[in-house]
Amino acid sequence: MFDKIYDFAGEIRTVNIAKGNVRFVPVLYLKTALAHIDTMPHHNFDAIVEKYVEMNIAHPFREGNGRATRIWLDLSLKHAIKQVIDWNQIDKDAYLSAMQRSVVNALDIKTRLKHALTDAINDRTLFMTGIDVSYFYEGYCEFKTAEL
Repeated sequence: MFDKIYDFAGEIRTVNIAKGNVRFVPVLYLKTALAHIDTMPHHNFDAIVEKYVEMNIAHPFREGNGRATRIWLDLSLKHAIKQVIDWNQIDKDAYLSAMQRSVVNALDIKTRLKHALTDAINDRTLFMTGIDVSYFYEGYCEFKTAEL
């Protein structure tokens, strides 16, 4: 995603990182955490969201984790249950708060995501505006995919 911006793009991080009050898996345990995530099933909604939460906790890259995993989430849901998230229905602050709490309990994020499911899996506009929302969650809103 960021190979033209960062020399570390696409490489598993070698530094500890945090965002706000959230510390992600320490580098010392990252390889083990990623191996565990690889073995997790992702064949139904609950399993997919649980794997999504674990990927967020691992945060294997220095940049782009949230955006990449939200795309992974939609593609996994599309394949497994023939639905995707309509990200326009999920409030930024509520989503970020639910993701922070998901470390302890994923019920809130599961509920929010489930209420935003749609079967419009081939709607390109929905997918692209989902990318816009994903960037908005990360604090970027200068560009919209429709304008690029």
